Formats: sequence, C-alpha cells, structure tokens
Amino acid sequence: MTYNSTLLSLLEERGYIHQLTDAEGLDAMAAKQVVPGYIGFDPTAPSLHVGHLVSIMMLRQLQRAGHKPIVVMGGGTGKIGDPSFKDEARKLLTEDLIKENVASIRHVFERFLTFGDGPSDAIMVDNAEWLDKLEYIPFLRDIGQHFSINRMLSFDSVKLRLDREQSLSFLEFNYMILQAYDFLELSRRAGCRLQMGGSDQWGNIVNGVELARRVDGTQVFGLTTPLLTNADGTKMGKTVGGAVWLNEDQLSHFDYWQFWRNTDDRDVGKRLRLFTDLPLDEIERLEALQGSEINAAKIVLANEATRLCRGDEAARSSEATAQATFAGGGLGEDLPTIEIDAEGIRLGAACTALGFVASNGEAKRKIAEGAVRLDDVAVDDPALLVTVPAGESRKLSLGKKKHGVIKGI
Repeated sequence: MTYNSTLLSLLEERGYIHQLTDAEGLDAMAAKQVVPGYIGFDPTAPSLHVGHLVSIMMLRQLQRAGHKPIVVMGGGTGKIGDPSFKDEARKLLTEDLIKENVASIRHVFERFLTFGDGPSDAIMVDNAEWLDKLEYIPFLRDIGQHFSINRMLSFDSVKLRLDREQSLSFLEFNYMILQAYDFLELSRRAGCRLQMGGSDQWGNIVNGVELARRVDGTQVFGLTTPLLTNADGTKMGKTVGGAVWLNEDQLSHFDYWQFWRNTDDRDVGKRLRLFTDLPLDEIERLEALQGSEINAAKIVLANEATRLCRGDEAARSSEATAQATFAGGGLGEDLPTIEIDAEGIRLGAACTALGFVASNGEAKRKIAEGAVRLDDVAVDDPALLVTVPAGESRKLSLGKKKHGVIKGI
C-alpha cells in the first residue's frame, strides 16, 4: 500500500509495520493532524533490553514524523504481568520494587525522545495513576460488559497457553482488559489516537481500539511491528550471556557496542533501518558491501546504535577499545575489569566475575571445552590460580568475542 502521510511512509520503508487496524483511516488522520501515540512498558526489571528497543525507536520515528509520543510506564499493569505468549505467570513484584524499576528505566527515554510541552514533544505517564484508583464493581459494570470471554479466549496470546494446558490465572486474564482501559484513559486524558506494540500485543491493542469506540465513540488505531528474529531464526536480543540491557549499570558500553558489532551479515541492513537514523540511501550502500567490507557496515551500526542509547563518547571509546583489543592485541580501556589482590583468583571465578558466564558451573564447562584463554594462551584448569602483580593487568578471553581485564592492586 502507498501511504500519503509522512508517518506511515516512514514506518513502512524502515520495516516497522506488521499489522494495522485501519490503515487508510490512520493514514488520513496522520496526514492532516498531530497524532498522539503510545507504547506501554512494564517495569519488570531495573532496565529495559534490546527486545524493547524497536518499540522505543518506533516512538522516536513517530516524533521525527511530527507526531506526539506518549511513554506509558506500567506501574499498574506491572503488578500483574502480561501473560501474552508466556509459559507461566510472572513473579509478582512488590510496589517498592516496581517504583525502583520505573525510576531506573525513565532516563533511557530521554536519550531517544524530546520531552516538553510542545505539540509533538513526548510525555511520560504511569498507568498506576488511574489503575490504582479503580473500584472493582464499578469497573466490572462500566468496562467489563464490553468484553466477550469467548473472544478473549480466541486470541493467540491466551489460546496457545490453554492449548498447552498451562495454567492461566484470573489475575493474568484481566491484563488485556486493563491494557484496553489504558487506551481509553489515554484517549480521554491526552487525546491519544494510536497504540503501538510488538506483534504479540495485537489482541490487547484490538481490545483497546474497540473499547474506545464502544464507550466513547472515539476512533483510535492500532499498529504492531513484526516479530524480530535473527537470520538464523532465533529471537533477537537473546544471547548466551543473557539479556542485552539498555542501562549502562546493567551492561557496559563496550558489551553493548559489541552486541551490534557481532550482527550477522544478513541482518545488517534490517538493523540499520530499525535501530539507526541513517538515510535509506546510505543504508542501501552499506548493506550492499561484500566479503570483509561488510565489517565496516557493522562498525557503523554499532556506533550509531550505541550513540543513540549511550551517547557519543560511549560509541567512540567502545570502537577504540575494540580496535585496541582485536586489531592491536592490547587491552582497551572499556573492557570489563576486575581487581584482585596478591592472593589471586581462580580461573573459573574470574570468568564469572567478568560476566562471561552466569555461574561457576558454566565457567567450568567453557574452560573444559578449551574456550578460555589467559593472555591469548588456552587454559583448561578452572582451579588455576590467576595472580597479577600490583599495577599490572592480564587479559582473559572467552571465545573470540568476550574479553576482560584482571588488574592487580
């Protein structure tokens, strides 16, 4: 479909659009007025990860096209947990932990969006502001009557869980109603006309669109992005070392940069479109590079993605560290570092302390497989005592892509 609005043309050409509730209607609205659009983020951890990044970038593109992003922190819905395509219920978080996570997550959005009071300036709200005040019986009467249990059971996010005969609590079943109510409240409070999200949110988004129409007679729209997978079919952002966190206190600048640098050749073009602001003609030039030249495109991707999330200096220093570590054979300044005293540290414990692996057991397996090197020499004894004279450093490596520094004090 050819779009008339800058918004949908931009989202389409960069690969963000999977499903739309009413493409023609949204296109017409976006062509003639500012469209406030929202995405919700439940604070289940102190940081979001790269799995959330396409949603954050979509809000950025919304603003670049002249429209108004609304960031919704799920201080209310986070008390329940979205059951969509989950095998089991999320662990319930305390109110204090939810508040801490919200506070920790907030600052990331300031790097991607411009906040303020202008027509297209972003705003941030917390759905606890209205969800915490709901009274059960009035909510059932006013909102619950608009939901069909038969239809709710037909959505894939619920149906697949039940087909596998996995328990779905009444608490979780209410999540989609609360998310739909968020859309209604945002429509009333902020004139919100668009909800966006991943493809797993389609059922929840459709519920919100229909609720706004039935209760207030308001025309609102829904848009989802494709499920992001790597060229090998695995889900993007899932790595052996765990989640790729957006907050620097959860993941170092260098490790974040290195995640993008390690992109599969086949995924470079797609990731440049989704996760950078580079012009499309420049992206087409970069993705057309062949052989070893594609590495230059990966460095551009790593720099651009890191610059957006962590800042210019983080991108520059990470590239310099990679150059020193891989090309120069040295120790880059941004490598993860642990300090040890004269007593030393066991090899397996050092691998865990540097974040190469999640446990000592995994460290032992990697060492036994010959994947660990100390000063570029393979070592196979997890109990090896590593010592470093005060003021000096040694390099520890796992495979070709994970490196760290053991510094003597």
